[in-house]
Amino acid sequence: MDPEVVAWLLEGDAAIRYQTSRDLLGRERPELRRRIAREGWGAALLKARNSDGAWGRRFYQPKWACTHYTLLDLKSLAINPAVPGIRSLVERIAREEKGCDGGINPARSIAQSELCVSGMFLDYACYFGTPPPALASVVDFVLAERMPDGGFNCCRNRQGARHSSMHTTISVLEGIASYSRRGYAYRVDELLGAGDAAREFLLRHRLFRSDRTGEVIHPGFLKPTFPPRWRYDVLRALDHFRAAGVPFDPRLADALSVVRGRRRRDGRWRGGAAYPGEVHLTMETPGKPSRWITLIGLRVLRAYDEPQASG
Repeated sequence: MDPEVVAWLLEGDAAIRYQTSRDLLGRERPELRRRIAREGWGAALLKARNSDGAWGRRFYQPKWACTHYTLLDLKSLAINPAVPGIRSLVERIAREEKGCDGGINPARSIAQSELCVSGMFLDYACYFGTPPPALASVVDFVLAERMPDGGFNCCRNRQGARHSSMHTTISVLEGIASYSRRGYAYRVDELLGAGDAAREFLLRHRLFRSDRTGEVIHPGFLKPTFPPRWRYDVLRALDHFRAAGVPFDPRLADALSVVRGRRRRDGRWRGGAAYPGEVHLTMETPGKPSRWITLIGLRVLRAYDEPQASG
């Protein structure tokens, strides 16, 4: 790793400094993690809470300043999961935002719960230590939504989709990984099996190509943005494979080439275009060198390039 780039990362927000130390330098720094809630982006998000401890106008309104996406952002920052008030808020969501099928349903006018939202909810709910009984029906819902090709699609019940969605699949995969990592037991073996099948679905597509024609599925998949919200891109997928401890697979090579190819000569990566919508804060300027994308890019390449070079 370029020491100048690492030094630049260590000049960033407390969340960037903490994750750089943890993921690139191998140093766990709890005192730095505590600062995420007291300064910078983490403090700004916590300050934006309403008097009832939630954010926005409703659980899912407005994008992206609602409770749902703010909790996802706080998890992405690696804020201390014991920050006051968050666990009780997530438990309230689990009581109030479930559909009759057990999943998370922010659209009360639609009978079926939303699978992408349920996957993201599972991700941050596990991170913040939600009690297992509150998550059981969400786990049941996720497992019931598996597609024959191994992935997931939030439009399976709503619009009759027959092919998995990369967007939905990565959101559910991150939820499954968080559930397993935090030691939850209910149906965990089934979830792990579903996660293996979903990763195989992504690998059959080399993370961004049609499994029939080999063409790029969507150009947006090649342009990482942080935070990604519900959207899929190759860097997000590679970071999931890294975090899940998946060893190198030759079918990752194309996506890794995309990531390497987007790196600037100075060792940094630019941030992608911001998604339209209301936000609490803008972490970085789109199109400019991005500490987030650079940090994630470096930890992905560290996981998959360096072992090959040393072997």
